[in-house]
Amino acid sequence: MTFTEFEILNLLAQNSGKVFSKEQIYNIVWKEPYSGDYNIVMSHIRNIREKIEDNPSKPVYIQMVWGVGYCFNKNLGSNL
Repeated sequence: MTFTEFEILNLLAQNSGKVFSKEQIYNIVWKEPYSGDYNIVMSHIRNIREKIEDNPSKPVYIQMVWGVGYCFNKNLGSNL
């Protein structure tokens, strides 16, 4: 897992159930404002899912909240 992937996973896992927009994730992890295409965040999320999920197309750990962003499954947070 890359450093950036770890930072995203850590942010989400430390805040289980809290939804972060792609913009918030970028601003926190990259420590700078981003005013462009957020596909880079989505790409990293996809890479993380491929590494931690049994079935990346049906993620259990990192959930997408349509139209809002991503969160770590709050029902799993206390088990890690």
